[in-house]
Amino acid sequence: MNHFRHWMLDPEIVFLNHGSFGACPSPVLEAQRAYQERMEREPVRFFIREAPELLADARRELGRFIGASPDDLAFVPNATTGVNAVLRSLPLTAGDELIVTNHEYNASRNVLDYVASENGARVVEVLVPFPLASADQIVEAVLRAVTTNTRLALLDHVTSSTALVLPLQEIIRELEARGVAVLVDGAHAPGMLDLDMGTLAASYYTGNCHKWMCAPKGAGFLWARADRRDSVRPAVISHGANAPVSKRERFRAEFDWMGTDDPSAIFAVPEAIRFMGKLLPGGWAEVRSRNHALAVEGSRIIADAFDVETPCPEAMLGSIASVPLPATERFPPPHTGSELSQDPVHDVLFDKHRIEVPILRNPVDSGRLVRLSAQLYNQRADYEKLADALAAIL
Repeated sequence: MNHFRHWMLDPEIVFLNHGSFGACPSPVLEAQRAYQERMEREPVRFFIREAPELLADARRELGRFIGASPDDLAFVPNATTGVNAVLRSLPLTAGDELIVTNHEYNASRNVLDYVASENGARVVEVLVPFPLASADQIVEAVLRAVTTNTRLALLDHVTSSTALVLPLQEIIRELEARGVAVLVDGAHAPGMLDLDMGTLAASYYTGNCHKWMCAPKGAGFLWARADRRDSVRPAVISHGANAPVSKRERFRAEFDWMGTDDPSAIFAVPEAIRFMGKLLPGGWAEVRSRNHALAVEGSRIIADAFDVETPCPEAMLGSIASVPLPATERFPPPHTGSELSQDPVHDVLFDKHRIEVPILRNPVDSGRLVRLSAQLYNQRADYEKLADALAAIL
């Protein structure tokens, strides 16, 4: 069954880019609007008396969904804000080393480079191939980079441009055993993968609720392991810094109030969890399984159109997949892997064929990748149309 009717997406456009900014179902937006109306009826009552309990409710529901204690969770606008909070709280000194892969999301890599330059630390880039044959290649590459000076590794759970699900559990276990903290940039993972923060046991994990969980924009989270929680400060220091709370409560006090904003997206997170979980008989497990299978199928359709192999094992994919495209003299190669920089092939796909899909740079060879998403409103015919359009362009 196609569930397109639940979204406000333009029916004239084949939307294959849920991965960039998500898309929120209409019933979840209605829940958000109800909170906004409630806020505007009496703003003082809402922020002072009602918002703290609404935040606690949202934190509890999110905690159940991702296997986390509410005490270790804080809401942030997005994963990039969470990355900033952790990295800018690190007590770095000259000579410290920070590990990252060449597949890291551009915004998060910029934060890492900034804090390293401010403190005399060094960023060590781990080269991960793409295409690749096995997850073991990633584990081995990351562990080879560890030295006695390594303080932290910043790792995507799902890489943005190449759509790889990294073998984090093994990597985290090995790094933490060596005294290396791990910050997971899990922007794509919540709702795409079955998460359990306690089992994963990274030092820090930040993710978005607005992507695969389908919450409104502006809802993300930061999870800090209990032994790391007290060392993390928000990027914006506000009233929580001297609030009369215990040391255990300081983490939430600082993150819960960083200034006046619209928290309705956060309060709608429980409704997003409930709504998406009831769309298929098997609940969230079936949503994840269905989207994964469709992403795999879509990647095969594109690969077959150009007579190439799919670039990674199916087990390393979630609900997005990237496929390398052949070089063409008509269009120069892309300059960046950022989703905010539109490739000319993207423009032709959108303007001529009415297909919204990101064309990104391969971080390994600077070639062109098409990254397709699979959400409940997508179907096989969408990828067949994309394959025909790409063949006509390239």
